[in-house]
Amino acid sequence: MSTPSLNWVLGAGAARAGRALPVKRRLRERRRLSAAAPHGIPPMLAQSRLPSLLLLLPRLRPAAPGLATMSSATGTVTVQQPLNYRAGARVQPADGGQLEEVFEPATGRVLCKLPCSGEKEVDLAVQSAKAAFKIWSQMSGMERCRVMLEAARIIREQREEIATMETINNGKSIFEARVDIDVSWQCLEYYAGLAGSLAGEHIQLPGGSFGYTRREPLGVCAGIGAWNYPFQTACWKCGPALACGNAMVYKPSPFTPISTVRLAEIFTEAGMPKGLFNVVQGGAATGQFLCQHPDVAKISFTGSVPTGMKIMEMAAKGIKPVTLELGGKSPLIIFSDADLENAVKGALMANFLTQGEVCCNGTRVFVERKILDTFTKEVVKRTQKIKIGDPLLEDTRMGALINQPHLNRVQGFIKQAKEQGAEVLCGGDLYVPDDPKLKNGYYMRPCVLGNCKDDMTCVKEEIFGPVMAILPFDTEEEVLERANTTKYGLAGGVFTRDIQKAHRVVAALKAGMCFINNYNVSPVELPFGGYKFSGFGRENGRAAIESYSQLKTVCVEMGDVESVF
Repeated sequence: MSTPSLNWVLGAGAARAGRALPVKRRLRERRRLSAAAPHGIPPMLAQSRLPSLLLLLPRLRPAAPGLATMSSATGTVTVQQPLNYRAGARVQPADGGQLEEVFEPATGRVLCKLPCSGEKEVDLAVQSAKAAFKIWSQMSGMERCRVMLEAARIIREQREEIATMETINNGKSIFEARVDIDVSWQCLEYYAGLAGSLAGEHIQLPGGSFGYTRREPLGVCAGIGAWNYPFQTACWKCGPALACGNAMVYKPSPFTPISTVRLAEIFTEAGMPKGLFNVVQGGAATGQFLCQHPDVAKISFTGSVPTGMKIMEMAAKGIKPVTLELGGKSPLIIFSDADLENAVKGALMANFLTQGEVCCNGTRVFVERKILDTFTKEVVKRTQKIKIGDPLLEDTRMGALINQPHLNRVQGFIKQAKEQGAEVLCGGDLYVPDDPKLKNGYYMRPCVLGNCKDDMTCVKEEIFGPVMAILPFDTEEEVLERANTTKYGLAGGVFTRDIQKAHRVVAALKAGMCFINNYNVSPVELPFGGYKFSGFGRENGRAAIESYSQLKTVCVEMGDVESVF
């Protein structure tokens, strides 16, 4: 089993602070932990204890007495290796030159200065992917399946290291990051299982003639990811692409460039042809070079609506298919007959995962007036109890927002909401942890807004932060009309004990992903995507296979040609 180098995960100061566990002992510990958590079950639901960070990373002595409540890894990280990946190795970009600062959200420290890839580097990555595609596309589905399963196995075994990278670069809690990594390897396993089953169909024609169809790969696909789920988004895009026989050049967000490179290394270690999954780093210019490259056959993008529009324009010039997973302002409808306990928990899950930085969040919480006061009181009470702080600590449930400009943007929405008449029922202010090394981190208290109206900016626009807006309603007809009065259509949810009402409501919601008596549950078996301005195309499920393949029809004549000439 291969193990990742941790030199670039932990800073030199942290590495010197203590002696690393012997390799054999770490391997034994990984096997024990892997066996303790049944496959397919999130670690938080497994009966085993959650593994300690110190079991899988080098031992670290506390920086000073009395700091037992602080993570010894937070604030010590430096990135020392190149973050581009091409032809099976980390490389510095061949051109570009512009540097982007990459921050650790928990501390506000600069992790590294990221060199952005220029047009030459993008072309090298695409040409490398084209060469690997010739090999990969000729392998059988079962051969691709075995390699993808091996990649999933490596991710599962290195879950703790990858989750730690994700937390350090993204700011979300280690508790959540572990779930993201589990979803990632489950995604690869799911599409590995489908790789061997991809097939066309046989159609009998008159006179013994027949036709058949072949499902073929597209070629080199471009993936452009978001910063809220860096590793998971990469797996959601490359899973179906690789299963269908494609190659991929992937551009992560410049805010979170670190973990995707580890995914590329794992694919090489698992036995994929070198160059099959390449990583280019950078911002808008790099993405433009990638989208406009003549050898890129398809583009899959997760991000904002304005950027999605630009990508559509670029793809149109090359007649390239596009999958767009964009923003949302989704409704969550709570009827008076709902199980109140589940409805409150569902509202928290719909708003505060990953510091509220989730595109499908149900941020417009419509509550039937009969239970408005009871529901609101309970939501506020539980929101105030959410543990904020060092994201690498086991009991933290809300970490830091991605960066200072984004934190300022979210704060601006709350200020505007108050000016427009909304009432801040709890939170919304900046939070400064007790740990001095976290004082420059990007923290805020989760916010619940009351007295909201449909025409307020906080109700109409995507905030992408931990801000819940509660709105009362009286009738089913009324709430459905209000819920659908938005340019977005990514998700929606309903809580009710009336199963007929539940199905009636989700049928009427103009959204691509709907939940009944739960929220923000996205198994890889189910297609995910939106309506209207939230994009089109689907990720996950069998539906994604159609996005990464094309159908060829073959007509076979078994007799003589009948000609009119």
